[in-house]
Amino acid sequence: MISNNVEINKDVKLSEHLTSSSVAALSHSSKLDGLRLSPHFTLAEMTKTSVKTADGNIPSHVHIENLRRLCRWLERLRQRCNQPIIINSAYRSPQVNKAVGGAVTSNHLTGCAADIRCEGKEQAIRYACILLDISDESQEPFDELLIEQSAKSIWVHFAVRPEGNRRKIDSLKV
Repeated sequence: MISNNVEINKDVKLSEHLTSSSVAALSHSSKLDGLRLSPHFTLAEMTKTSVKTADGNIPSHVHIENLRRLCRWLERLRQRCNQPIIINSAYRSPQVNKAVGGAVTSNHLTGCAADIRCEGKEQAIRYACILLDISDESQEPFDELLIEQSAKSIWVHFAVRPEGNRRKIDSLKV
């Protein structure tokens, strides 16, 4: 079960349901917009992209479960910051990832990563410290915690996998 009591076959990509004549296909954009992965994060928010691709950047059910796990961390970050957390990018289909120049092994491909918008270096460091505290206090591992900066912006790349987390911490200029 996903939400609104819509039965979906977990072995089929969500995009295949949305192109079928199933109940899930009815008003699919509103269902995606309204599908909450957590109290403050929706599937639409975690799959948004400015890149238009044939696959529509629609995640599978496995990717959605990974996004739900990631959103549990983002909810704790939001609670500690006492402010909304803005996501620049989370799930990316292979087509979207290639179009944006993402790494072929990117955690975004599996729905395990999010790039969190920051207003400046101080906010990025604060977010990183809070995520480290959450990991230490809960003894839950994460895969990557990166402060990434381009000429125009700065963000925190945070990833948590179902297993095999590496606790990789770094800062990068991209």
